[in-house]
Amino acid sequence: MKNVCMTRLVFTLIIVASLMVTTIMAGSEFCDSKCEVRCSKAGRADRCLKYCGICCEECHCVPSGTSGNKDECPCYRDK
Repeated sequence: MKNVCMTRLVFTLIIVASLMVTTIMAGSEFCDSKCEVRCSKAGRADRCLKYCGICCEECHCVPSGTSGNKDECPCYRDK
């Protein structure tokens, strides 16, 4: 009986953990796609993607276009 309860508990925890990972990755996909567009013409794309991703994760926004428009997003505007 204890083994059955323990197995159910472990199984439930695995399912909950996998749902949480999916939710977290969904936000990352949003930022990745927005930053990919934002940094498409950057001379240092790796650096642009890094800092764009940090701002996007923090504020959930990325300015439109490939440069400028920093007033559209508080992370870009205020930092």
